Amino acid sequence: MIPRYARKEAAEIWAPQTRFRIMFEIEAHAADAMAELGVIPKEAARVIWEKGRDAVWDADRIDEIEREVKHDVIAFLTHVTEIVGPEARFLHQGMTSSDVNDTTLAVQLARATDLLLEDVDLVLAALKRRAYEHRFTPTVGRSHAIHAEPTTFGLKLAGHYAEFQRAKERLAMARFEIATCAISGAVGTFANVSPDVEAHVAEKMGLAVEPVSTQVIPRDRHAAYFAALGVVASSIERLATEIRHLQRTEVLEAEEPFDPGQKGSSAMPHKRNPILTENLTGLARLVRSAVIPALENVTLWHERDISHSSVERGIAPDTTVHLDFALRRLASVVERLVIYPESMAKNLDRLGGLVHSQRVLLGLTQKGLSREASYAAVQRNAMKVWRGEGAFLDFLKADPEITLADAELEALFDLDYHFKNVDRIFARVFGEHEEQQASRRLTTSAA
Repeated sequence: MIPRYARKEAAEIWAPQTRFRIMFEIEAHAADAMAELGVIPKEAARVIWEKGRDAVWDADRIDEIEREVKHDVIAFLTHVTEIVGPEARFLHQGMTSSDVNDTTLAVQLARATDLLLEDVDLVLAALKRRAYEHRFTPTVGRSHAIHAEPTTFGLKLAGHYAEFQRAKERLAMARFEIATCAISGAVGTFANVSPDVEAHVAEKMGLAVEPVSTQVIPRDRHAAYFAALGVVASSIERLATEIRHLQRTEVLEAEEPFDPGQKGSSAMPHKRNPILTENLTGLARLVRSAVIPALENVTLWHERDISHSSVERGIAPDTTVHLDFALRRLASVVERLVIYPESMAKNLDRLGGLVHSQRVLLGLTQKGLSREASYAAVQRNAMKVWRGEGAFLDFLKADPEITLADAELEALFDLDYHFKNVDRIFARVFGEHEEQQASRRLTTSAA
């Protein structure tokens, strides 16, 4: 991971000391279960915890051992023996290295996802506050980056809120699927370790058991996990890109925070660049870059190989840490986003009323003119506005083919008409979300 884009809380999940602590707990909990089953002495299990519970694992020593034995779990167990003593021989009975590594990874990914869920809650809170703040702030909606029809800035943010609600649900499902334990021994047959040991370790580590592990946890789980993170990253980028476009000098409807003392350019003192949202765009690319390798990891040889291992040692910490950083940064940007309603109003009127063209089209058809003739008449006058010849409403009033009275035309240019359902949309997004999700889950389960 890149320290520049790593919060301490997220990075610590992947620190060697954390990993070794989890590995020890898995081995020690397995020893407890084996002691209850009479496989190893209960006194040995007690000593293992007594001497290892508060141990500080020497990463350098483990690396030194691994350079000789060329096996990470054997190196760890050798170091455990140095600390625990003779009772350490009762560790790892009937287990394989994948039992330890895969279960450790599951714990780390689950913990990382807990942080990500907290991060999404911060994004949601910021989006909700700003959406209500600008629920009726008029702005122009754009399709193909071209002025379309009026909307509100609050509605824009409400759409992103709904998207991040879905992100939260995806992360929760991803956590559920990845939080899986496998303690099944070589090729996953439980020949030398009881399924009761696996169940005990799973309970103690807060995991579910993998139904069929084949020595490793199937990597479709991991592929789905990283794919979910990739979608969340794309949601971050979509909002970041929107802010970047709105901050362009000729638009300037919103602007990411620019702090006192901040400098935008080494050459041009006037610059206020959208560096935070540009950074979010880049981080989203990094997170998504893990998706294809994770998908390719699904295809392992027979019961297992370790072609997935080197990939996961990179993408697991990098992806979760960078996504954590990106979500926190996004929450801060939204919370402190500078919004310019005056610029929004100015841009909304920039095309001389063309944003009301559909209402005029519909008004003409309701007056009896064919849709084709109505479209041609509205477009003909709209093109004059595009050429800078005048205002849309003036051209319409002067056109003999427009069968609407002046008062009727003026009524069609009412901005508030477009906002009559804003409250209803907000109720769907903010007021009824949980009920809708519960209903959807019930419908799905019934089917």
